[in-house]
Amino acid sequence: MTLLSQQTPVDETVTALTQTGAQDLAVRPSIAETVSQSFAMAWRATKKMRRNPEQFFDVTIQPLLFTAMFAYIFGGAISGSVEDYLPIIIPGILAQTALTACMATGIQLREDMDKGVFDRFKSLPIARIAPLVGPALADLLRYGTAATLTILTGLAMGYRPGGGFTGVFLGWLLTIVAGWSLAWIFTYLGTVARSAQAVQGISMMIMFPLTFLSNAFVPTRTLPGWLEAFVNVNPVSQVVTAVRDLINEGQVTAHVGWALVGCVVVVAVFLPLSVRSYSRKM
Repeated sequence: MTLLSQQTPVDETVTALTQTGAQDLAVRPSIAETVSQSFAMAWRATKKMRRNPEQFFDVTIQPLLFTAMFAYIFGGAISGSVEDYLPIIIPGILAQTALTACMATGIQLREDMDKGVFDRFKSLPIARIAPLVGPALADLLRYGTAATLTILTGLAMGYRPGGGFTGVFLGWLLTIVAGWSLAWIFTYLGTVARSAQAVQGISMMIMFPLTFLSNAFVPTRTLPGWLEAFVNVNPVSQVVTAVRDLINEGQVTAHVGWALVGCVVVVAVFLPLSVRSYSRKM
């Protein structure tokens, strides 16, 4: 009697997709159907976030903590004062926070795959790319939250960006675009790694060199020649420099163009790899 009285939680998004699929069993979903199914998966991901608010800790607490900590520890040593260091550190923290936030995308994807949720998705007549694009779209909320809190923290500490509202908005937007594109690297890792712990370990190995061996926290002229050469080609350095040009100067420079080109290349390479790996494994 006890077992019969227990109710199994129902994923409303999966149920809706099942009913829709039962009415139309097309061999290959159209572009319009793929977009609709991707947004349905994005809605499912946002509902998961709402029911698990701890998923927002890394994009709410970390920007506040890291901005204050790095500014007060390194500000006087590197730039002479905290106020002079803020134009350097705020774009750096924006890039670091976006990279950290997108790392969680691969970990959560792997956890869902281990729980068997994606086995159910594969049994449905939906586009193979929809279960991957949906969470990536939902994570735009996380990137936007992290970027907004970082800028607000800097303003509260005395940061006065020279680019004005337009420059700050464009820098904020570029941070979100960069985070979304880099998330496809970790999405691919989530489809090829054997466990969520493995995804986390590999992601940390990628994140730390990209973040700390960049121009996010210190000027490159203080580095040894061989390290400066690596920092200059680091894609995170391109994003940080582009965000500085937008927020501090209000100028759309060549660094902005190169940062966007890098984002397009990352998505063009890792999105197809992620879908192919997901289709093979599931």
